[in-house]
Amino acid sequence: MHFERQKLMAVTEYIPPKPAVNPRCLTRPSRPPQEETGLIRLLRREIAAVFRDNRMIAVCQNVALSAEDKLLMRHRLRKHKILMKVFPNQVLKPFLENSKYQNLLPLFVGHNLLLVSEEPKVKEMMRILKGVPFLPLLGGCIDDTILSRQGFIIYSKLPSLALVQGELVGGLGFLMAQTHSLLQYQPLQLAALLDQYIRQQHEGDPIMPASGQPSPPDPVPDS
Repeated sequence: MHFERQKLMAVTEYIPPKPAVNPRCLTRPSRPPQEETGLIRLLRREIAAVFRDNRMIAVCQNVALSAEDKLLMRHRLRKHKILMKVFPNQVLKPFLENSKYQNLLPLFVGHNLLLVSEEPKVKEMMRILKGVPFLPLLGGCIDDTILSRQGFIIYSKLPSLALVQGELVGGLGFLMAQTHSLLQYQPLQLAALLDQYIRQQHEGDPIMPASGQPSPPDPVPDS
């Protein structure tokens, strides 16, 4: 009797129909927006200040540095007025999506850190990063211009602004001296020609006596 009941329960068991669409293909229900905390608002303001006040922003992969190595590197960067900033991606990415820096979004994968400075200190930064090969530079921007890692390397090889200004001043000084020489050449040449002309005229004039009358010509000898 017990066996017959089991068979009956198995036959009459409810089997739900299969859904027409796989549940994994359906969109997930939207979560209610989380209320911003004071920390998130503070981080957002700090991120906005970093991107507003600094001309150079470099993005590096944040590897597992020891606390001592990170402190040493931070100190070496600070000597050149380069600051190290770390922000969570869940706060940084929304800021980039709604700003002119949205092309930097592909660089922020995993853990990242920012190297920022008010003036472009690319040469100093590249020299420091060269001594830390396990801290790769991914890219960044200088004066709102997006640069790749290769772009930073090329930028670091450019001459300094002071050297370029010195070369420009030297070139302008040479051109000014050359222009001054060319402008003086024609008047000097004209004065020399006039002086020569006057001397030739004086040499060709007859000798005037004290009376003011020209002396008579020499008599022609009789043949």
